[in-house]
Amino acid sequence: QMAASFCRTTCAFIWMFGVVSATRVYPPNEVTLLDTRTVPGELKWAANPTEGGWEEVSIMDEKNIPIRTYQVCNVMEPSQSNWLRTDWIPRSGAQRVYVEIKFTLRDCNSLPGVTGTCKETFNLYYYESNNDREHYIRESNFLKIDTVAADESFTQVDIGDRIMKLNTEVRNVKVTTRKGFYLAFQDVGACIALISVHVFYKTCPLTIRNLATFPDTNTGADTSSLVEVRGSCVNQSEEREEPKMYCGADGEWLVPIGGCVCNLGYEENGGACQVCKVGFYRAVSTDGACSECPPHSHSEKAGTTVCDCNPGYYRSETDPASMPCTQPPSAPQQLISEVNETSVVLEWSVPLRLGGRTDIRYSVDCLLGSPDRPLGAQLCLPCGPDVLFSPQQSGLGATRVCVSELQAHTRYTFTIGARNGVSQGHTAGARESVSVTLTTNQAAPSPVMSIQASDVTRHGVSLAWQQPDRPNGVILEYEVKYYEKERSYRIMKTASRSADITWLNPLTVYVFHVRARTAAGYGEFSVPFEFSTNSDPLPLIGNAANSTLLLLSISGGVVLLLISTTVFIITERILMRASLHPFQFIFSNHSPPPPLLPSPSEGVRIYVDPFTYEDPDQAVHEFAKEIDASNIHIEKVIGIGEFGEVCSGCLRLQGKREIYVAIKSLKAGYADKQRRNFLSEASIMGQFDHPNIIRLEGVVTRCKPVMIITEYMENGSLNTFLRKHDGQFTVIQLVGMLRGIVSGMKYLSDMSYVHRDLAARNILVNSNLVCKVSDFGLSRVLEDESEAAYTTRIPIRWTAPEAIAYRKFTPASDTWSYGVVMWEVMSYGERPYWDMSNQDVIKAIDEGYRLPPPMDCPACLHQLMLDCWQRDRTHRPSFTQILNILDKLIRNPTNTLRRTGGERPVPTLLEPVGGPEFVSVWSVEYWLQAIGMDMYRDTLTAAGYTSPDSLLTLTQQDMASIGIVTPSHQDQILASVQQVLLSHMQQIQEQMQDSMVPV
Repeated sequence: QMAASFCRTTCAFIWMFGVVSATRVYPPNEVTLLDTRTVPGELKWAANPTEGGWEEVSIMDEKNIPIRTYQVCNVMEPSQSNWLRTDWIPRSGAQRVYVEIKFTLRDCNSLPGVTGTCKETFNLYYYESNNDREHYIRESNFLKIDTVAADESFTQVDIGDRIMKLNTEVRNVKVTTRKGFYLAFQDVGACIALISVHVFYKTCPLTIRNLATFPDTNTGADTSSLVEVRGSCVNQSEEREEPKMYCGADGEWLVPIGGCVCNLGYEENGGACQVCKVGFYRAVSTDGACSECPPHSHSEKAGTTVCDCNPGYYRSETDPASMPCTQPPSAPQQLISEVNETSVVLEWSVPLRLGGRTDIRYSVDCLLGSPDRPLGAQLCLPCGPDVLFSPQQSGLGATRVCVSELQAHTRYTFTIGARNGVSQGHTAGARESVSVTLTTNQAAPSPVMSIQASDVTRHGVSLAWQQPDRPNGVILEYEVKYYEKERSYRIMKTASRSADITWLNPLTVYVFHVRARTAAGYGEFSVPFEFSTNSDPLPLIGNAANSTLLLLSISGGVVLLLISTTVFIITERILMRASLHPFQFIFSNHSPPPPLLPSPSEGVRIYVDPFTYEDPDQAVHEFAKEIDASNIHIEKVIGIGEFGEVCSGCLRLQGKREIYVAIKSLKAGYADKQRRNFLSEASIMGQFDHPNIIRLEGVVTRCKPVMIITEYMENGSLNTFLRKHDGQFTVIQLVGMLRGIVSGMKYLSDMSYVHRDLAARNILVNSNLVCKVSDFGLSRVLEDESEAAYTTRIPIRWTAPEAIAYRKFTPASDTWSYGVVMWEVMSYGERPYWDMSNQDVIKAIDEGYRLPPPMDCPACLHQLMLDCWQRDRTHRPSFTQILNILDKLIRNPTNTLRRTGGERPVPTLLEPVGGPEFVSVWSVEYWLQAIGMDMYRDTLTAAGYTSPDSLLTLTQQDMASIGIVTPSHQDQILASVQQVLLSHMQQIQEQMQDSMVPV
């Protein structure tokens, strides 16, 4: 009777909820597989036991429509196991389904006479199957999804005017192995009523982005999975770059990459390509929309790519479609000529009508009157090739030309024509021109071009020559000038084209020049010719060709001298640098190390909190460089962050080489606070400059999406990287990674910056295995959180006790986190505190529990971890102290970095004995044995590598040449040498910086 009373109570309560509840409107990205509120008639689900367990009842919803529900209230009897199974549900291609349960539950404390048998939870199960053949419940086949508890329970039916809320719980489960599945509800002794069960899966709905259609796509099986989807271009468009998007687990499309462009003659409008209207055109794919036809052109149909020119107007082949149609120019104006003997200077003004173009060019036609015709005759011939035009005869941009080498006393006609880009090939565009006719004056003859020698004797020579090409009148006489080299000259005149030169010295070289004279005067002397008495004539070494050869010879000698001097200077400087920094060139295959000495003028930088700025954009632009979004090319998605997706891509800046970068973007629909928090990370990173801190390349804030651009770290996060390479590093290599992290943290601490979220997942590793501190987004956000949100967001396993309890973040709390990072590194990325809950971790630490040493972890490193985990934060070491400790361990690993379990230590190559110099103390044989490469002992010895110092110059090419050809062995040997050298160089740099005295 009491149980029946409970059931009646429950039903009454269900009805009350039906009155106040509201019908849910499902989002478009949810596809319903089962909704009990919409099932007509009875559900008739399978129950076990069939009697006395779950009972199907009808109630009225808010619209007074009957719906079917199930209830059970066997709270008086112990060991209840009442099963209720749904009908078979086809999954319809879904890989992860969501179960939304609305239910009411009675508070056990309100039930009189119940002594420990009443429960306030029930269990949810599922079972995958290919078909609907299960006629009864096989409990052993079902897998548990979760135990469901109520957020709010009721105590009695008579609750007066109080309005209660239904309990709504949503659970999800991966279903990928069968065509469908069953759901089952197990009651273990609760007074409960299932109001409704809604089973659905999420899809990314059909959408159009960048003119590409992306179909309705089911989300992935995992909550963090991304499904890559290739889009197809809409009608009248073509691919610009392969369109892709990613379907996220929440049913939202992420990161549109690539896209399509409308075909020529079409424009984008509302995600579709619309034809250009009459009078408009689109000729270039980069143009966004159709443009109105340019002046003097038109289109007579829709979808035009190029508008036709109006009658009398033209367009050249090189004119863009956006350029107005134009006309040929009119004739040049005001042609003026000035005759100077056999040269003419022609000048003119630009045409009155340029035709709407600026590419006007001029040409000069030269016509020569026939010499056998009187002046005024109409017969003209083209000027010969000897006539010179300066600067040129055609293609003139200026309105002036000089014509020379004309014949004297000759009539010429010069025609100046004007053309532009549309003059050629059009009847109406024939060249417009203006002409002038003139007669040249008298002029001196041209130079004599050729001299021949004959009858050469010991004391004389006979010379002969041809008349000048352009005598420009009657030749009255010739003048011969001759002389010995570096002696005074003599002149002989003759009316003929020959001369006998006598009274010459025997076996002597003479230089001869000849020029002609007319009534206009003497012409120029010929080029010099050399002859030797009683010898064959020789060409002058000083003529044009030989002069060029001599000049080139002298220039070549000067260049060789300069090159020799430069090589000598560079060699001396390299030797000097090598003597100062003997380890600098070992890293020639990688990025160069930072300079050993800072500028004396540099002061100590202090971190500036960007949240102190009233305008967040002012902070980010003060500390970060703005990058044009067109310089960024996104290639692929590599993850999802708190504010949006994380991609990799390329950054192309003018004047710099292309670099690979990581791109964090702010997803659409963000609030101002989200944008401020997102950009605050860039404002923080932009203040840091250290080889072990992630480098900020810049930000994009002036367009959407807002992006943060950082250097790309090829090996990703440290914890994931270590898990992939479990057991593949030596202890000293792991300590080298820890040293890089603590070096970066010391830099941050010196700047008075507290990280608050130091963990291996926030350490990034590049291709050279350099570890860099990243993720500065949590530092300020925690201070603005409410108590509930704070305890949810804080990384409990890495956070110091005082920071958890009192929000007291200091460099000492970062030291606690660094100790956990040490444990992660030495355990190759294992999860701290394993599967313990956060509350269990807090309780264990409070009771004095500390993480045990990882397998094969040296005792000294675990002791350093314990020092970092001191309860009193004032007893924890500073990052400077930790850095010094690790340096000592690296310098003397034999006695300090001994693995637990008695394994042999891994020695270092070099030991410091004072100052920055290094002295070898280990034998090559012992070192090879320590790193497991002792099989190469004889190989290295035979090649001359008998001391650790000799190994400093060892390269992969050297190893390949002596027989060490296995790449993994080469890498292990080089890594052992370079890891120790890098640690020593960083220590020297920091020691020298500490000892610097500002000038």
